[in-house]
Amino acid sequence: MPWQPVIGLEVHVQLKTKSKIFSPAPTVFGAEPNVQANVVDLALPGVLPFLNDEVVNMAIKFGLGAHATINKRSVFARKHYFYPDLPKGYQISQNKFPIISGGYIDIPVANDKIKRVKLTRAHLEEDAGKSIHYEGENKSGIDLNRAGMPLLEIVSEPELRSASEAVTFLKTLHNLVQYLDICDGNMQEGSFRCDANISIRLSEEHEFGTRVEIKNINSFKFVEQAINYEIERQTDCIKHSEEIVQETRLFDSAQKVTKSMRSKENAHDYRYFAEPDLPPLLIEQETIDKIRHSMPELPWDKKQRFIEQYELSDYDAAILTADKNIAYYFENVCKETKASNKITANWIAGELMGQLNKTGASIKNCPISANYMAEMLDKIADGTISGKIGKTVFEELWLGKQTVAEIISSKGLSQISDPKELEQVIQEIINKFPSQVGEYKSGKDKLFGFFVGQVMQVTKGRANPGLLQEMLKNLLSK
Repeated sequence: MPWQPVIGLEVHVQLKTKSKIFSPAPTVFGAEPNVQANVVDLALPGVLPFLNDEVVNMAIKFGLGAHATINKRSVFARKHYFYPDLPKGYQISQNKFPIISGGYIDIPVANDKIKRVKLTRAHLEEDAGKSIHYEGENKSGIDLNRAGMPLLEIVSEPELRSASEAVTFLKTLHNLVQYLDICDGNMQEGSFRCDANISIRLSEEHEFGTRVEIKNINSFKFVEQAINYEIERQTDCIKHSEEIVQETRLFDSAQKVTKSMRSKENAHDYRYFAEPDLPPLLIEQETIDKIRHSMPELPWDKKQRFIEQYELSDYDAAILTADKNIAYYFENVCKETKASNKITANWIAGELMGQLNKTGASIKNCPISANYMAEMLDKIADGTISGKIGKTVFEELWLGKQTVAEIISSKGLSQISDPKELEQVIQEIINKFPSQVGEYKSGKDKLFGFFVGQVMQVTKGRANPGLLQEMLKNLLSK
């Protein structure tokens, strides 16, 4: 039967503030356990939370970037549940009156189409602490450094219909929050993670099936694997007339399966009520307008500008704008080089991004500056070196030991563009392979590549390719 998955995502975005949402404690990642938890985070008797204004500004930024409604009045609420790493016994969140309502994210889908995925809401809340279970020991520790970290939870409508659509949505959202500079997007550190809600129904049905939640997935690959497994599991349950239980599950990335964690709570289980220690959040239109006027260029706007300004293909523009720091690097190189925008795009999307992925490095700490990349591309453009030799220069630049000029000079990489010097090498090759010359002249045109390869081998790739082909044709025709 044509079963259809129905997927909605709840994405937890850790906001990039210097202090927590309700306390002045720092938010730096990687500190020793419990050194960044103050009296508010520890929920000591008599302490009161107070709201970090920058958290509100960042939420407004997101709302504007996602075409959403900024609610001028929102309310914080207590969400009650027990975890060992939740000292208060409740989480301060927002329930019926969130700061952001509606909005949408456009994502690319098959056949160059765009799908508009509507958002339900986005609300502010604090993070819980972290339980640390010591492997092989019958004990656990509690680290409250993360308690009180500012989160913006973004909830999508259940409009995604495949794991690949869900991943595309997440990547688009991930790109947006980084462009807005409200989240560092570091999934390994938990700055961007999601819960996936999945159900199955027949394609012609309108009612949703029983929803299962997969909790705290922190990589795009794991999201895709977890959703695909859950779709398969639920479909198999239906085929065998087994009941699908509404529950929360965890994804085991080693075994690539989801495992039951607990029965799924409903809103009434949390006993939500308005937070008595925080007044309603009131936002002035002036504040919204001020933030609107300071908004950065959004990723889809930058992509369109790259297509128009740099005459790039849709594919190249998408690759270069998928990371705002890559886009910034590309534009800096373009300002400095005489090479074409297409060639610049090819080198950055190919060699540079390939090396970044291979080494796990970030463009922020890339050893090849935009100036050096531009200088190397200029040397290719003016014929000093060939594109092939450029790869050797690139490899040396990556090691960070020499400048472009020093590498070319010390390794003797300058391209041979002197006709007299090149003619001498070509003539030596022609004299060395008389039988191949005869075969070429008798009609075996493919042997031309053989002669090119021989010259390149002798010159160690330094022969000017255009000049080489022109002179080789002339000399072989004599």
